[in-house]
Amino acid sequence: MNTSLNRRHFLRGTGALIALPTLESIGFRRFASAEASVLSVPSKRAVFLGVGFGVTKETWYPDPTDRGPDYHLSPGLRPLARHKPDFTVVQGCSNQYSNEAHWGSTFWLTGANRYSVPGQNMANSISVDQVVARRLGQDTRFSSIQLNSNDDKASGHGPGLSLAWDSRGKPVGGFNDPVQVYHKLFSAEELPLEQRQAALAEKRSVLDAVLTEARRVQRGLTKTDNHKLDEYFQSIRDIEVRLGKEKDWLNVPKAKAPLKVPAPGLKGRDEIKVMYDLIVAALQTDSTRVMTYRMPGQALLQSMDVSLSAHNVSHYNPGGRMQASQARDKVHSELLAGLIDKLKSTRETDGSSLFDHVALAFGSNISSIHYLDNCPTILTGGGARLKQGQHLVLPKDTPLCNVWLTMLQGMGIKAERHGDSSGVVRELQV
Repeated sequence: MNTSLNRRHFLRGTGALIALPTLESIGFRRFASAEASVLSVPSKRAVFLGVGFGVTKETWYPDPTDRGPDYHLSPGLRPLARHKPDFTVVQGCSNQYSNEAHWGSTFWLTGANRYSVPGQNMANSISVDQVVARRLGQDTRFSSIQLNSNDDKASGHGPGLSLAWDSRGKPVGGFNDPVQVYHKLFSAEELPLEQRQAALAEKRSVLDAVLTEARRVQRGLTKTDNHKLDEYFQSIRDIEVRLGKEKDWLNVPKAKAPLKVPAPGLKGRDEIKVMYDLIVAALQTDSTRVMTYRMPGQALLQSMDVSLSAHNVSHYNPGGRMQASQARDKVHSELLAGLIDKLKSTRETDGSSLFDHVALAFGSNISSIHYLDNCPTILTGGGARLKQGQHLVLPKDTPLCNVWLTMLQGMGIKAERHGDSSGVVRELQV
């Protein structure tokens, strides 16, 4: 057996292992058998779905006095009725540092204080999805995938390139076109392997030259400049990690697509539906194990034949604006129910469902009419071992990051805190 074949070459997910030819080496057969045994236990995954301007508080939240597993679904959540035993609605959470009523996603997954860095009026910290990606993204082609919408800047999301923020609190870019996402996940590379290897080598050469120059100017800098340079070096290290992963997967074919190429130009409801299909496909093929989606608001309303702006709908009062807000909530619940259907119907190699291994969160940093308390939160899936099928009302202003910390620990990720967390939510733990 060729001893240069190491575990990294084969541990690519079930699709890549199955695709290997039958080899006569007894050593390899034992190796592959052991790997197959490991791969027979499906990996955990995480998905975060963020809406911008929140929900209609009067009709989305269940009655706060109606708690536990026998609560009655609110009108905004009734389309989820068939999945009621499999999701939990959480009330009472917020990010104590939130102060921007138009930023529904910037700090949703981070819990950061935007003024935490002296002299800066905008700072952030790592988002919970990227904490998960550091643990689960090592053995997949893409550590994480971030989805956006073309209209997300008009939908109450705030600064950022996606829902994701890296370890330095810098925004992580994403994809806002379903066709682009499809090709990123499943389309074969057009350039020959040799050309891609040469391009990667050139990137490394440029990176080495930049790093050498940065180290040369490091001497004699002020403390402030050295701090800026440290951030720069961290950026270089992040690029090195990405290039290393790109090299590892350079000659590994992408997974076969379990769905067709999306139609171009999808907007609103149709965009969300196909993005949900792509989420299932990406997780199913183990192309990635961590995904976020910064969802459309304006385009969603337009696809519902609502002429009002997403911002004006968020300032609803009894009448047309409130009716539009309520209708939007129901569409979101219908689409989420469809996503759960697909997760439940997608089978893993051990016969379990994909749903059993996904931790999924739906919500926003804005609750309703630009209020920043009681962030709307739905948790579903079996990937984090959370207690599902209940309506949970926590003490007012419980840190939302307590929910994220509980999710992290439920996924087996050792974390003592996240953002402004003060502890785990015991009522969510199994």
